[in-house]
Amino acid sequence: MELLQAGQKAPEFKTIDQDGNPVSLKDYRGRKVILYFYPKDNTPGCTKEACAFRDNLPNFKKIDAEVLGVSVDGQKAHRKFADKFELPFTLVVDEDKKIVEAYGVWGLKKFMGKEYMGTNRVTYLIDEQGVIEKVWPKVKPEIHAAEVLEWLQQKA
Repeated sequence: MELLQAGQKAPEFKTIDQDGNPVSLKDYRGRKVILYFYPKDNTPGCTKEACAFRDNLPNFKKIDAEVLGVSVDGQKAHRKFADKFELPFTLVVDEDKKIVEAYGVWGLKKFMGKEYMGTNRVTYLIDEQGVIEKVWPKVKPEIHAAEVLEWLQQKA
């Protein structure tokens, strides 16, 4: 897993969201983008992280920052996840794994002694020009949204 670094241009992507609407990184030029990668819809850690972003969304909006969640789940799984937890931000579909690979978050993971390939929990902050401003390579789901917000508020 080779993560991208601050100062690099964020890889462009075009796909769909939880509603089947087209979404691309280019659509967000002029605003900061919190691009957070998570392993799987409706799992305990991913739910905690998504709900924390949901609860902090008004604060992110105040500083003109958009939240985009990315996993390799499909549109239907994203829609169910968004409905169940009232997630008011975009969930990006990456079933072909092009986005997770471009951002270096697809890699070897271990769980209960077994190794497998999956999405690592990583967040990128992308600036208004599409350049990576900050990378959080190790994320604790419960506190991560507050951590990102705090960092952004200090920069404002």
